[in-house]
Amino acid sequence: MNYNAREGSTEPAYSADEMMAVEAARRLTSDNVCFVGVGLPSLAANLARRTHAPGCVLVYESGTIGAKPTRLPLSIGDGELAETADSVVSVPEMFAYWLQSGRIDVGFLGAAQIDRRGNLNSTVIGDYESPKVRLPGGGGAPEIATSVDNVFVMLRQTPRAFVEQLDFKTSRGERVRVVVTDLGVLEPRGGELTLVRVHPGVSVGDARAATGWELAVARDVGETSPPSEAELTALRALEAA
Repeated sequence: MNYNAREGSTEPAYSADEMMAVEAARRLTSDNVCFVGVGLPSLAANLARRTHAPGCVLVYESGTIGAKPTRLPLSIGDGELAETADSVVSVPEMFAYWLQSGRIDVGFLGAAQIDRRGNLNSTVIGDYESPKVRLPGGGGAPEIATSVDNVFVMLRQTPRAFVEQLDFKTSRGERVRVVVTDLGVLEPRGGELTLVRVHPGVSVGDARAATGWELAVARDVGETSPPSEAELTALRALEAA
């Protein structure tokens, strides 16, 4: 769904996913070394590199370091990542030398469930031995969650995803610094994820209704800035290439 920031606004229309990608991209700088996944995290990281953070180093789990794709990669195995990278290393070296040794400072994660502490579940829905849904699993997520200083989570906000109790804890949430959703932005305050901003057209009540626990709200809760025309142009160029 496309929408304007406010009724009658002359600003360009944008989608919820575009708002998420832009807001996450704004948090990256040219000083960051960023562990990137596919989908929205890849879109956000590549948008940052194309706009305000050209020095941001993108690292993909396939072993590509300093990848500079001209279009949004189809997967972590997309050949353009290797072709445009500064270096390509083995996956064991990627994790042991680059990730676990602290050479990467930002890591993007997604999940099927998140709790108020930022813990994530990407393993099962339901009982582990007899689950309703068997999910892809942790992959490199547990290592990312404990090895980078700053974990950025991107996740659509619904009561099914934002739960009081995880069905399985795949990744720990101690290093989650921000959760960017289609409704707003959450940051940890006092050990609990707290709503600090809502996107244009979204109310605090909307965010609370989409959360499976009693969502804490910052006293100074604000509103995110809608995507600029320049941000949308750069973002859509990535998707269209």
